[in-house]
Amino acid sequence: MCGIVGYVGNREAAPIILDSLKKLEYRGYDSAGVAVSDGVNINLVKSAGKLDRLIEKTEGGRALKGACGIGHTRWATHGEPSENNAHPHCNDDRTIVAVHNGIIENYLEQKEKLVKRGYTFYSETDTEVATKLVDYFYKKFNDPVKALAGFALKVRGSYALAVIFADRPGEIYAVRKDSPMILGVAGGESFLASDVPAILKYTRSVYYIDNGEIACLRRGEVKFYNPEGEETKKEITKITWDAETAEKGGYPHFMLKEIHEQPKVISDTLNCFLRDGKIDLSEAGLTDGELKSFSGLVIAACGSAYHVAVVMQYIVESMVRIPVRVELASEFRYRNPVLDKSALFMVISQSGETADSLAALRLAKERKLSTLAVVNVVGSTIAREADKVLYTKAGPEISVATTKAYSAQLVACYLIALQLAAVKNTISAEKYAESVKELLTLPSKVQSILSQKESVQRFAASVSNKKDVFFIGRGIDYAVCLEGSLKLKEISYMHSEAYAAGELKHGTISLVEKGTPVIAVVTQPQVSEKTFGNLEETRSRGAFTATFAAEGVCCGEGLRFGFPKTDPYFAASLAVVPLQLFAYYMSVLRGNDVDKPRNLAKSVTVE
Repeated sequence: MCGIVGYVGNREAAPIILDSLKKLEYRGYDSAGVAVSDGVNINLVKSAGKLDRLIEKTEGGRALKGACGIGHTRWATHGEPSENNAHPHCNDDRTIVAVHNGIIENYLEQKEKLVKRGYTFYSETDTEVATKLVDYFYKKFNDPVKALAGFALKVRGSYALAVIFADRPGEIYAVRKDSPMILGVAGGESFLASDVPAILKYTRSVYYIDNGEIACLRRGEVKFYNPEGEETKKEITKITWDAETAEKGGYPHFMLKEIHEQPKVISDTLNCFLRDGKIDLSEAGLTDGELKSFSGLVIAACGSAYHVAVVMQYIVESMVRIPVRVELASEFRYRNPVLDKSALFMVISQSGETADSLAALRLAKERKLSTLAVVNVVGSTIAREADKVLYTKAGPEISVATTKAYSAQLVACYLIALQLAAVKNTISAEKYAESVKELLTLPSKVQSILSQKESVQRFAASVSNKKDVFFIGRGIDYAVCLEGSLKLKEISYMHSEAYAAGELKHGTISLVEKGTPVIAVVTQPQVSEKTFGNLEETRSRGAFTATFAAEGVCCGEGLRFGFPKTDPYFAASLAVVPLQLFAYYMSVLRGNDVDKPRNLAKSVTVE
């Protein structure tokens, strides 16, 4: 959630901070603020609403003078979106100002203690409490590093906290636990941000700050300290992303651009792990011997990543014949789950910072399971903490509603499933080679679907005034329906549900009225007739029906959207694309902000 930015260098800070915050609006956009030190005072400006209001209020940053500052774009957790609750927050005399991404779980306890010490509060936020707690320790120690160490000892929760002190001009101090933060350097400048795209325009040399570490940014240098205040050393990481991938590139929205990037990210992910027609997972640290030793899989994920895991469950159990458990990461650790130590524990996350998925990973490690992360962000917390990590090659994904990262995760899971089948001898050499060859055709097949997007747009226009949409499917198709329904809910705000088609008769069909759109996804030949029979049941009750079906698969009568035939195991990669386009066009037709859907943020770093 939330996006934070910091800059110290030789240029005016505010325009750079605002420019960088613009790249982080996908993390939150209900209010924003910026604070700049001019060497004597800290000047602070905040605004409710989207970042454009703050940009206008500060004349693009020109109204704030100074070469050191911090900024924030908010996704509200404590207190309604308002100027008062917006970050940055400050102490009473505005000599200490902070921005924060995360959630302080015991903020009320700390607030009560601070009130007893004479502190007063102007907002409803946990961040104001955090700022005044830093103030308390700074007055006690007169040392920023000790003040942040004291803060870290007293609070529970997650935080990426950046602080400027009026009497420490040209310096930004930061501390992190669980929430993402990267630090960058370039020449005589230093940068701080929640995510790489914010500073990619300015530097490709970044540091990843670990949990509990404290950093001090000065012009062109960053120093790190452990919780005891001892200086430590860190290695710089070079970012290889093309900066243009974090821009719209002529598309009206990032989501549409990222939908169109899927052929490339599928190809890039495949090519990273294919060598001469064979799957090579050595870059992920996985050997064939290790894969062969696993008795089963346990996969934890949230949101769209969870839907990827459901696809993988169907594939692995059918192809490899080992048990697969798919767990909602947000529920996993509260069940006190029974885990087999001989199973491989997988976590799937685009950001690598998802709080619930990280908690699930840590529980699995406590239980002594081997762990594998499938993530997109190099150096993210989940990537660093898992035993093995397979990086998808989606590049920066800006739109809140994931598309290309989902597709890259699917491909990564296909590769793992195929290699598991190969080492456990549940697939013939001929079928293995044929499957790898088929995987390589996916990019061109996705491209062919994109070239027919106008037909999906016309369909969206015909149902944009409806109040409900239902998706039905069986097996892998049901997993695709889950994702299609989520996309529609996320960005169109339309009520939408996905159902296993065979469950319609067990209550759900009572929701179908005359004209209700019911969409069937049909790619699995062995169940296609059954799914179409379920669709006909809704049609006979007045539903407006449509099928999204693979070529050659039975789909009966009614409106049909076809896409190329592929191995049924890999059909999710094709079937999801028209559903993504459908959600996109529905959102546009309903006048919504596609890339910044209400109440949502890209990286869910709080529970």
